[in-house]
Amino acid sequence: MAYDDYSSSGAAPARAHSNEPVDSASEDVPPSAMGPHEPASQNLPDIPYPPPAQPYRVGISDDLRVPWGWMELALFVILGVIGSVVVTWGMAQVAVRLFGANSNEVFGATMSTAKSVVVLISQAVLDGLAILYLYLMLLARTPEPFWPSIGWREMRPGTGKIRDSALQFLAGGAVLAIVVSFAGGFLNSKETLPIEELLQARVSIVLFGILGVLVAPLVEETIFRGFLYPVIARRLGMAAGIALTGTLFGLMHAAQLWGGWGQIALLILVGVVLTWVRARTGTVAASYLVHLGYNGLQLVGYLIYVVGGVHR
Repeated sequence: MAYDDYSSSGAAPARAHSNEPVDSASEDVPPSAMGPHEPASQNLPDIPYPPPAQPYRVGISDDLRVPWGWMELALFVILGVIGSVVVTWGMAQVAVRLFGANSNEVFGATMSTAKSVVVLISQAVLDGLAILYLYLMLLARTPEPFWPSIGWREMRPGTGKIRDSALQFLAGGAVLAIVVSFAGGFLNSKETLPIEELLQARVSIVLFGILGVLVAPLVEETIFRGFLYPVIARRLGMAAGIALTGTLFGLMHAAQLWGGWGQIALLILVGVVLTWVRARTGTVAASYLVHLGYNGLQLVGYLIYVVGGVHR
C-alpha cells in the first residue's frame, strides 16, 4: 500500500547509472556471429536508469517518518464509530441481563447511576480496542517495537532525557490545569453539563478518576499525538499539524461539555499545548507527562470540590 510521502524503493539495478552501453556485453562477440540485420551494439544510445525512489520528502523530521497514512486514519475513525455503538449497546445488555440493572435506567434518556457506569466501562473497552487496532496495524507494517514506532521514544538530541525532565513536564501540566480552571471560572455555563450529570454517583466519580488519570492520558496521547499528528504534520506542516490535532482533541470531548462552549474552547487550547510539546520534543512521552499532570490536578480539584460540599 502506498502511503503519503512514502513509496517503496526497489533495489537499484546492478548496471544503473553505468556509462557503458546497455548491450556492451555483445562487444566480445565477433561481427560474423551477428545477424545481417542486427545493428552493432556500440551504436545504441546510453539509457540511464532513474535514481531509486526516496521513501520520504527531504527535510522531514524522524518523528514524522511513520509507516501509515490517511487510509489507516480513515479506517480507524470508521471502526471507532461502529465500535462505539456496538460496545455501548453490548455493555448495556450485559448490565441488564447479567447484573439485573433496570433496562429503563440503562437505556433511558436520563443519566442514572447504572447508565453512567455502563458509559464509563464502555469507554474503557473502546480505549483497549483502539490500542489493539494500532498494535495490529503496526505489526503488519514494521518489525520495530510497538511503543517507539507509535511515538514513544527518547527526546530529540539536544533536549535532554525524558526521565530527567519528567518532573518539569508533570509540573507544566499542573500549571496548565490551574490556568484552565481559573479561565473556566469566567466561562461557567448556567446549564448542567453532560459530564456533571455523569458524575452524580460516587461509583461514577471513582471510575472516572481511574480512567482520567491511569487510562485517558496514555490512550489519548497515543492516538492523537502518536497516530494522528505525524500524518497531518507530514502533509500540511508542523503548525497545521499542531492546530488541527489540538482542535480534534478538544472536539472529541465536546459531547461531555455540550453547552459549555467556553470550556470546549479551553480544551482545544489544551490539545494545542499538548501537541506543541510533542512536536517540540519529538516524543509522545513528553506530552503524556504534561497530560498526566493536567488530569491529575484536575481530578484533585474536582474531589475537593465534591468533598467540600460545593457539588450539587
